[in-house]
Amino acid sequence: MKSLLILALCFGLSQAQATEIKPAKLHLVGDSTMSDKPNLAYPERGWGQLLPQFLLPQLTVVNHAANGRSTRRFLTEGRWQLLLSELGKGDYVLIQFGHNDSKESDPARYAAFDSDYQTFLTQFIADVRERGATPMLASSICRRNFAEDGSLKRDLADYANAAAKVAKQAKVSFFDLQQQSCDFWQQQGKDNSQPYFIQIPPGLYQKFPAGTTDNTHLTLQGASKIAQFFVQDLKRQQHPLAAYIYRELL
Repeated sequence: MKSLLILALCFGLSQAQATEIKPAKLHLVGDSTMSDKPNLAYPERGWGQLLPQFLLPQLTVVNHAANGRSTRRFLTEGRWQLLLSELGKGDYVLIQFGHNDSKESDPARYAAFDSDYQTFLTQFIADVRERGATPMLASSICRRNFAEDGSLKRDLADYANAAAKVAKQAKVSFFDLQQQSCDFWQQQGKDNSQPYFIQIPPGLYQKFPAGTTDNTHLTLQGASKIAQFFVQDLKRQQHPLAAYIYRELL
C-alpha cells in the first residue's frame, strides 16, 4: 500500500489509478539507433535508452537492441533466440531494423528490402505470437542526409515501406518513425537538425582524435525526440501500452 501511495504522488496518479495499472514488459529489438549506450561520457544515445523516461515504472523496458545489427545478423548471432528464451506470455516486442539491412556490401548483415528483410520480420512476428506475446513493428529512423538543394534524402524509404507492408499483412501495430523523423529533420533544416546528431570536434575523444560528423546516431536531444514520437504514436493509435505513458516531454 505504501508503494502505491509513493507511485501516485510521484506520477500524479490517484491511488485507484496506481492500483489498476498492471505490470507489463516491453522488449526492444533493433540496432544502434535504439540501443543502450553505457558510456555516458560520450554523447551518443539510443532512443530506446531514453524511452523509460516517458513511462510509468509498471512497464519494464528490456532493451535487446545492439550496434551494427540487422534482421539477419540478430538472428544468426543467436540474439533473437536469447530474446525468445526470456519472453513471457503477455509481453510486448517492438522490432525496428533497416539501417544495417541496407548494407549490400556486407553479406553478414544485408537483407534486401523486397525479400529477406520481409521474410525475417515475418518470422519474428510469428515467433513472438507463438509464445503468447504481442509483436510490434517500427520503421528505421531517418538519417540527416541533406541534398545541396536543402531537401532531405530519404535513403531508407524502401525499408520503411517494406516494414509497413509486413505490419499490414500480419496485422500488427506499426510505428512509422521513418516518416515522423524525416518530416521533422526536413522541417528543422540542415543547420537546426544538427544538434540531434553526433558532431564531435577534434581533440575531445580518443576514439575520434580528428573529430567526426555522424548523421546517423543520436545525441540525448535526438534520442529524446524519437522516444517522444513513439509515445505520441502509442496515444494516437490508442495502443494498450499508452496506459503506461505519464509524460510526452522530458
